Amino acid sequence: MNTTSGAPLAELRSRTGPPGQAAAGGTAAGARAGAAPRASALEPLGVSVTGLSHSFEDLKVIEELNLSVAAGEVLGIVGPSGSGKTTLLELIAGLRDYSGAEAEGLGPTESGKAKRTSIEIGDSAAAPDRLARCAYMPQRDLLLPWLCAIDNAAIALRNRGQSRAEARAAAAPNFERFGLAGFELARPEELSGGMRQRVAFLRTLLAGKPVLLLDEPFGALDAITRGEMQEWLASTLASEPRTVLFVTHDVEEALYVCDRIVILAPRPTAAIAELAARRPRAIPRIDAITDPEFTEVREQALERLAAGAR
Repeated sequence: MNTTSGAPLAELRSRTGPPGQAAAGGTAAGARAGAAPRASALEPLGVSVTGLSHSFEDLKVIEELNLSVAAGEVLGIVGPSGSGKTTLLELIAGLRDYSGAEAEGLGPTESGKAKRTSIEIGDSAAAPDRLARCAYMPQRDLLLPWLCAIDNAAIALRNRGQSRAEARAAAAPNFERFGLAGFELARPEELSGGMRQRVAFLRTLLAGKPVLLLDEPFGALDAITRGEMQEWLASTLASEPRTVLFVTHDVEEALYVCDRIVILAPRPTAAIAELAARRPRAIPRIDAITDPEFTEVREQALERLAAGAR
């Protein structure tokens, strides 16, 4: 296994505290910089999307979309490829400006009155505030190949000004809990696909944001590993409650991981159905997905998807 310079593995484990604390003996400057707080110290925020439309030049991708996510809720977003799911997450996060007159709330209604378009996280619709309140996990893990697993996980802490020793000390306690103990100093190339996704999700959590935007985080995994990761995520969200928007093509995955799912129509996308999940995040997963009520809702979702595609 490759190693990096800095604190050896045994030392990392011996001097760690909760992720919200600096390493023992850390500098005063590092303590002032602060690590990402544990989820229990975070207050989840609600997300509201009202009348959202977006186009890429002449291609309309999203049309009059409305979504509401309660604080601490896990919302699944399911739709066909090309329906604007990734674009939606980018717009919510403030990574992309929504387009057209609607961006200024100037789009006309049938009555001729101006309609209001907004994306809000908590009490703010400003894009910089939304970006500051979101952690975005893209489809690929995007781990930096020249960094070991723990340094990849702790990169947000380094960006806040912590030293490598302090950032590692904050991240290290999570490696056993995330099933990664012993791989702290492994390079991404030495990790399995599921392990890489766990490191990427830990990186997302350690950003210390109340809203998580997860864009098909398990899409590249094989079916067996994907099922294991779904159960692992269910357990993690039970101990690390956040407001989550979870994009996936997989209806079963959405109904298991999420409290509620919204089904999107093909482009230009709009919400065409909303279904409440049965036994969300129940463990063991096999009991949940074979439950008759679960399979009934899954069939309803598949029917809505098929109807929307016609």
